Amino acid sequence: MSQASSSMWTSFLKSIASFNGDLSSLTAPPFILSPTSLVEYSQYWCQHPDLFLNATFIKEPQDGTPAELLRMIAVTRWFVSTLRSQYSSRNESMEYEKKPLNPFLGELFVGQWEGDHSNPDLGETVLLSEQVSHHPPITAYAVYNDKNKVVLQGYNQVKSSFAKITVSVKQYGHAILELGQLDEQYLISLPPLHLEGLLAASPFIELEGKSYIQSSNGYLCVLEYWGKGYFSGKKNSFKARIFRSSQDAENKENSLYTISGQWSGISYITGGDEKIAKESQNMVFYDASKTAIQHLKVKPIDEQHPLESRKAWHKVAEAINLGDFQRIHQEKSALEQQQRELRKIEEQKGINWERRWFQDIDYVKTDVSSCVFTKLAALAQLSTYNLPSGTLDSDKEAKKEELTSIHWKFVRERWDNEKEIVL
Repeated sequence: MSQASSSMWTSFLKSIASFNGDLSSLTAPPFILSPTSLVEYSQYWCQHPDLFLNATFIKEPQDGTPAELLRMIAVTRWFVSTLRSQYSSRNESMEYEKKPLNPFLGELFVGQWEGDHSNPDLGETVLLSEQVSHHPPITAYAVYNDKNKVVLQGYNQVKSSFAKITVSVKQYGHAILELGQLDEQYLISLPPLHLEGLLAASPFIELEGKSYIQSSNGYLCVLEYWGKGYFSGKKNSFKARIFRSSQDAENKENSLYTISGQWSGISYITGGDEKIAKESQNMVFYDASKTAIQHLKVKPIDEQHPLESRKAWHKVAEAINLGDFQRIHQEKSALEQQQRELRKIEEQKGINWERRWFQDIDYVKTDVSSCVFTKLAALAQLSTYNLPSGTLDSDKEAKKEELTSIHWKFVRERWDNEKEIVL
């Protein structure tokens, strides 16, 4: 790192240490900016389309294990496969975690994973992502595969704060995976995380706490995360336990399967909580280093809609890649000022921005007793309020006046009306 960059980084650390509120609103030094907008991060859910779809092909029991349990294992394997892409792959490609560009309201990102010629059963999988809120910043997304009637939809919002020598990040939101051919659904919560390596100006993400996967067939997977300790342990460590129900999850010894290892590397599976997995090839649950990702196909920039992320941020991303700090500031400020002017015009005219493909539903104010989201949350004994994902009903973190229960629903009809133009 240059002396100038080092000085900027030191000043940035001082500013976040004294800042009260969500750190995402702070302006990061140019050298730590990523050329990628946060709205693109939704693609990390499906960089392994075969694993994303695998559960829908499991329809029969095997060696006495019910098909429903085998599907839960398959969904857990797919979820674990998303973690490296979501939380550590950028460290590997860019030396350290960089701050993504904050999406503007209405920003879009669209692409598709084309079918695998070696496995024609997979078919084509489509991703669409939309920035549905700017204050607070919320990204809604949907991933669907019509050939196999599989849909993933959800939203993500983060709030970050400085604590001691790390940045703590609470993830709000959830995803719902629907296996249409089997009429089965899975609620997936998001793990908390924090940034380490700040003092060395080489930040990286480490997951912490818990996240959950709840199936409509009753099975629950509880995942716990931790990093390397001062004297022992490995980075990116996790342990996942699969239970028959949330009631069984009250005692870890009731687990049907335990999966442990590194979510960025190798993990192993064994039956029961007390049995220790032997590190042999036939016990490997997932090996992130040996599973190649399938890249998303996105239209060339000159063919994209003006609101599509790569077209809108093209000049900024180009400046970041060139390391031209002055141009980064100029181009980024110009785009952000343009968005502020649009919001002012809308406010003057009394116009609310029309979300393109998603609709927000507040379940506190709406009678949706038959909703998949609330049913699965109840099965997992998780709060449906807008608390950090994985928050239990018994936790008292939210103030009454802040309670809200949001799900950003994918409205397929809206998308179908224009997908031929966008794709």
